[in-house]
Amino acid sequence: MSVQLYARDVGGGTPLVLLHAFPLSSAMWLAQREGLAARFRVITPDLRGFGGSVLGEDEPSVDAMADDVARLLRRMGIDRAVIGGLSMGGYVAMALCRRHPDRVLGLLLADTKAAADSEQIRDTRLRQAERLEAEGTPQVLVDEVLPLLLGPTTMRQRALIYGRVRGLIQSAPARAAAWALRAMATRPDSFDTLRGTRAPALVIVGAEDQLSPPADARAMADALPNAELLEIPRAGHLAAIEQPDLFNQVTGEFVSALARTLR
Repeated sequence: MSVQLYARDVGGGTPLVLLHAFPLSSAMWLAQREGLAARFRVITPDLRGFGGSVLGEDEPSVDAMADDVARLLRRMGIDRAVIGGLSMGGYVAMALCRRHPDRVLGLLLADTKAAADSEQIRDTRLRQAERLEAEGTPQVLVDEVLPLLLGPTTMRQRALIYGRVRGLIQSAPARAAAWALRAMATRPDSFDTLRGTRAPALVIVGAEDQLSPPADARAMADALPNAELLEIPRAGHLAAIEQPDLFNQVTGEFVSALARTLR
């Protein structure tokens, strides 16, 4: 069953699609919409089941999520876009490169990894999915995921950001979060996809990211034929929220350089 994604669509110019982290929604990209829409067309979809998008009846898979995004672009009349994803959004962006490479004008991978889950991480995701379904609330995500999302600097100095991320997690629908956990747990290794990706790429990582540390970012940048790697200081796994000005600066430079090559 095809799902029609809800998306916020602001600005004009080169299309930049930003895919959100788990278990958040496109609301996480507020600072990017505000900071980048004067220069680019910024499109921030809610991935299936989150925010304003319905879940549908498909089996959990990152491929289904990527196909949703490709359908959204077709519906909007966009042939090619810069595809960006943070964390889970990065997994979806890599699946797009594998399944719809002709859609990818440029690739932005932030705080994510190309390797498939280890057995231990897979087991944790499946256990969390079961608890989400049994309890019907996102409490397990507040207990277990939230503490890993933000870097120590943010936790010490930026209580408002902690509160905002906590609120986004608390509004995650339990059924959609369980579906997404199962989708991530079964996703394939993406290193071959990256090695075959011809589009220019930017890999961003928070220096304090515990979930997808800088070594994972380096491995992705090394696999991509045409990639730049940037580390953002004082940021954990949600660099776009923790250090939005820096994130917007490097993203803006990347998309502007791409846009110049098209003229």
